[in-house]
Amino acid sequence: MFVLVEMVDTVRIPPWQFERKLNDSIAEELNKKLANKVVYNVGLCICLFDITKLEDAYVFPGDGASHTKVHFRCVVFHPFLDEILIGKIKGCSPEGVHVSLGFFDDILIPPESLQQPAKFDEAEQVWVWEYETEEGAHDLYMDTGEEIRFRVVDESFVDTSPTGPSSADATTSSEELPKKEAPYTLGSISEPGLGLLSWWTSN
Repeated sequence: MFVLVEMVDTVRIPPWQFERKLNDSIAEELNKKLANKVVYNVGLCICLFDITKLEDAYVFPGDGASHTKVHFRCVVFHPFLDEILIGKIKGCSPEGVHVSLGFFDDILIPPESLQQPAKFDEAEQVWVWEYETEEGAHDLYMDTGEEIRFRVVDESFVDTSPTGPSSADATTSSEELPKKEAPYTLGSISEPGLGLLSWWTSN
């Protein structure tokens, strides 16, 4: 689930931080920049792990700050495919079941990946597994807050870097806002043995 990723970046340290130890200032700046941020095609950065190398620092004309090229390792949330995780249901919608790990919310189990047969209850706004038994079908509800075990089967990165307006955007109404996309999402699947923990642990 968590991996160490080697990274390289140039860190700017303002003059008023020169009295501090360089490593402490650089660690603080790197955590400000990367902690709880998604790095494209890498994953969700949790925190700085260590600094492995500091190159020479430079001060450029017109800027009193120092600029140091830093080699470091960061703790990154990037589960591998087919890894089984446990989260909590954040909510349900016609698009599927939305799951949260507490620190990461962009997990979606689409309808076709739920235990089948499944239906969406519009009144309750929950997905229901119509579990077949010898006595007939029983409705098992996927309620918000329930713990759920799921398998990671896909991941998707979206570049959310700001871009300039296009000519097409200029003709649209100012009231129309672009749909906000999550920079990193995990597709997942429920299958026999997976799903709500209460389904498999209740007597």
